[in-house]
Amino acid sequence: MSRVCELSGKGPMTGNNVSHAHNKTRRRFLPNLQDVSLMSEALGRTFKFRVSSAALRTVDHRGGLDGFMMKAKETDLSPAARKVRKDILAARAAA
Repeated sequence: MSRVCELSGKGPMTGNNVSHAHNKTRRRFLPNLQDVSLMSEALGRTFKFRVSSAALRTVDHRGGLDGFMMKAKETDLSPAARKVRKDILAARAAA
């Protein structure tokens, strides 16, 4: 399972461990990913995603999964999230 957020596209970053003697060794900074179920009000069902905690705060700030998907960039979303976004847009257009 890749360590990439399905909603924001956030992935591992690289940097240095710096010792007291100022020796530098390469390391990875992994995103804080959580397995969550998010409810779509337009579709009336839940979807499971692997989301970073920062993206989860953004989902709450934008008023839930539907509000987040309206403003999300297509390139940042995973293929599963793109399908959910397409379904939400279709349900909103039909309503």
